[in-house]
Amino acid sequence: MTTILFWNLQQKVDAALEGISVESAIDFQKVLRIITFTSRKDAFNMLLANIPLFRSRLGAMLFLISSLLSRGLDCIQADRDDPSQPLVTAPFGHASQEIVNLLLCGEAVPNVFDGKMDLGGGMSLKGIPSDVEVGFLTLLESLNLCKVGQYLKCPKWPIWVVGSESHYTVLFALNPNVQEENELEERESKIRRAFDAQDQSGGGGFIAVEGFQQVLRDTDITFPSDKLDDLCNAGVIVWSEFWQALLQLDKRAGGMKDPTGLMGKKQFTIYHFNGIAKSVLNGSGNTGGSTPIQRPRICKLNVSVPPRWTQDEYLADVVSSSASGSKNDSVLSLAPPVQTACQHAPLVDCIRTRWPRAACSWSGDVPSIV
Repeated sequence: MTTILFWNLQQKVDAALEGISVESAIDFQKVLRIITFTSRKDAFNMLLANIPLFRSRLGAMLFLISSLLSRGLDCIQADRDDPSQPLVTAPFGHASQEIVNLLLCGEAVPNVFDGKMDLGGGMSLKGIPSDVEVGFLTLLESLNLCKVGQYLKCPKWPIWVVGSESHYTVLFALNPNVQEENELEERESKIRRAFDAQDQSGGGGFIAVEGFQQVLRDTDITFPSDKLDDLCNAGVIVWSEFWQALLQLDKRAGGMKDPTGLMGKKQFTIYHFNGIAKSVLNGSGNTGGSTPIQRPRICKLNVSVPPRWTQDEYLADVVSSSASGSKNDSVLSLAPPVQTACQHAPLVDCIRTRWPRAACSWSGDVPSIV
């Protein structure tokens, strides 16, 4: 009974939209109907009842408008750093980062770093205010054009929207253990957050000496006086140099050097979905057909992440691991990985912004984010 009703509703939606031509905002307003709910349960039930409408060709626009009205247009403008800029950019109708952030965190803030960045003189830039359920990674970070904060990199669920030059794809894992950190990784994340909180360069990866002293106090790090002088000698502290110094500083002094060597590589499986992947022959990739068509594609990647605190591992080349010996592909394993050839694609650069120096491998076509 449920299936029949659902199918009939889908047919009605298709029939209703068949003759609709939306060439302008005025045309869209003629068919738009707005319903306001004060109960989340009522809103959810109405959404379920109208799922076919949100799956239609107008679905993305309806979802966006619903999100804007739910937040409130006045709040949307207050969330932004520059309310004069369009939320949808010309000429191709790309969503601005404000829209992406609105859908991810509920606020139309324009930046992807954590919290606010104080520029002095009463000016600040707005980033992600708190934890999110679904995260965000972007190719722009691998090009050093922005810095994604920990809120978006470490969401509640192991799901990330992946941004590229052209559109958005999705990276996800079946096991939330991929997000778990061991003791030293948690330590590194805490230090990185403290460093980023003092970074006034817009994600450039360097801070002033005064900010560096605050980082040391916040994270209980004690450098020998000669090493501290070396780090502060240039007047600014660069993250990469600070990190290298931490790798050589014993963890008893707040560093990352672990003489026990007990921590091994992470090894897990993650999946990537591209809704408009490159053309394939007859939708199967076989050579038997000759008609290229577009087909959504999902790719399974085997990921191996070396320990970030070990100097030798940090400097050495690593290879990815094969999941062929795993009984459950979604289970996180810390066993020594099987050595295979490492593969590369722009998606791997995005993955490395979340798991530094991760090595990836896959079977079949290269995963595409364009």
